Parts: sequence; C-alpha cells; structure tokens
Amino acid sequence: MNLGPSFQDPWALLLLLVLPILAFLRHRRRSYGALTYSSLGSAPSGSWRLHAGFYCRLLALGLLIVALARPQLGFSREENLTEGIDIQVVLDISGSMAAEDFQPRNRLAVAKDVMKEFVAKRTGDRVGIVVFAGQALTKAPLTTDHPMLQLLLDSIELHTLPDGTAIGMALATAANRLRGSTAKTKVVVLVTDGVNNRGAIDPESAAAVCEGLGIKVYTVGVGTKGVVPVPMKVVDAFNRERIERRMMEVDVDEPLLQSIAERTQGKFFQAIDPESLRRIFDEIDHLEKTPMQVKRYIRYKEAFQPLAWAALGLLLLPFLPATFGWLAEP
Repeated sequence: MNLGPSFQDPWALLLLLVLPILAFLRHRRRSYGALTYSSLGSAPSGSWRLHAGFYCRLLALGLLIVALARPQLGFSREENLTEGIDIQVVLDISGSMAAEDFQPRNRLAVAKDVMKEFVAKRTGDRVGIVVFAGQALTKAPLTTDHPMLQLLLDSIELHTLPDGTAIGMALATAANRLRGSTAKTKVVVLVTDGVNNRGAIDPESAAAVCEGLGIKVYTVGVGTKGVVPVPMKVVDAFNRERIERRMMEVDVDEPLLQSIAERTQGKFFQAIDPESLRRIFDEIDHLEKTPMQVKRYIRYKEAFQPLAWAALGLLLLPFLPATFGWLAEP
C-alpha cells in the first residue's frame, strides 16, 4: 500500500520562507541605480533575461531546501495476528427437523441458512461440521476453508442417517474433533429439536468429556412446542410414494440442553422462528469474538535525488546559451 510522500526533516521546509525575501531584496536593490544605454541597439535592460539567471538560482535553492527536508515515499504492509477459535457446529438432521413451523421453510433449511451466515463471519477461526440423527457423522473437520463449508452446509439433507436423536453421540463426536486442538478457545454449537433417544453415549457423559477438555457448549433448541406439521413419505396401495403432512408433537428437552450448557460454561437458547434463530447466532458470534491485532510495517524510499538533480540543472541553465553561442551576434 502506497502511503504517499512524507518528510524525514520537515523543519527544513521553514527555509523556504527565505525565497520571497531574496526576491524582494533583488527588486528593491534595482531602484537605487540606473543603467544608461544606447537606444540604437537592442539591450536586455528591463527584459526577462536580466532576471532569468536569478530566478533559476532561486528555484534551484528551493529544490535544494526541499531535498534537505528528505522527502520519502512510504510503502506499508499490514499483518493480521489472530488468536483463532475452534468451533464445531453440530446440527440435528432427524426427521422432525422437517417440521414446517419456521415458515415459509422447514427447520433444517432455516438452520442451514443461519449457520452459513455464522460461518461467513468467523473469518479468523477454524470451523467444523457434525450432523446427527440416530447416529453422528463428521461432515467437515476443522478448517478455515469457509467456501467449502458453505457448500457442505448446502449439501446437508434429511433422511441421510438412521432416524432418531443421538445428542450424546453427536456431542462426543464434536469433542473428539476438538480434543487435539491447540486453540485457546474451543466451542461447540449444538442445534437440535428433540429428545435424546439413540446412541451408546448419554448426553451427560458427553458433556462431562467437554468439560474436561475445556470445551464450551452453546445449546440451541429449535422449534415451537406442541403439535406441528411434518412432511412424511408414505406409500399407497399401488406402491407409489407421496408426501403427506401429518401433525406431530415434537418436544425439545430444555432441561437437558440447559444442563449441558451450564456444565460447560456455555449458554442455552430457544429459537421459535427464523428471526429468533438468527438473533441467537448473532449473540453467539458476539460472545465468542476472535481477538485480532494488526501489525503494520512501513518501508520508506528516499526521494530527494530527483530534486537535487533538478537543482543542478537549473544552476547550469543560465550558462547554456553562452556555451552554445545562442546569443552570439552575427
């Protein structure tokens, strides 16, 4: 980045105040005498040639004064020093995430969009993705390749894992991914809309593992309580599949999610619509800010040489006509 010109010794520019004084004294001095000459021939008296040499020297002196102030061109380079946070996003993709109480889309579609916005903001952090239903699966390891994470979030779909809600397995999988992390802060963001009913590891045990590894868990319960419409595939008498919307009661285990968050020094949130889910992720983003320090390097290049050469040229300029005989009479 070019910073433009600056001066190493700007005090020297005060000497420029002498130049108008010298010009004034020269013109004032001419008033004390007179020059008589013949009117027959052309004489330089009163013409610009009488002053050309003086003003060349005066301008040369001005250039030398500016050169004495040591003009410099600065070039800067900035280096961002970040103390990154490692974040595992854990997303429930069980069948109940198809519930359509987050109009005009279902819970999973809205959660994916909000997570993409969240990932885009974490420019200095490594982020990983774990999805779960009846089982847990690492979708992406910790990475700073955020465009890849955006594509992977887009590719997440329902019914790609055995159905169920294995919260303990999902939390343990995320903890395992963060176990070898050297980041100062390690965070899990768990998004679910159900009650743990699958998996060999119970959620409390997984939370204890997170606590032991120094992992902070933010839990987000998604969806409204009570009966909600959930699209389901059904097969009719002619063996044809179709989608039917059935009213189902989906419950979020709030006491469990609160317990996990409190045990790991995190926080529990409840999202009942798309806007509240966005606000929750904005708050998590605010709570887990990445410390950033900017180190700036500036390199200067001396720029007085052209001024010095120009001053020398101006000092020699009055001698050029005589040297080449430009004023010689025929």
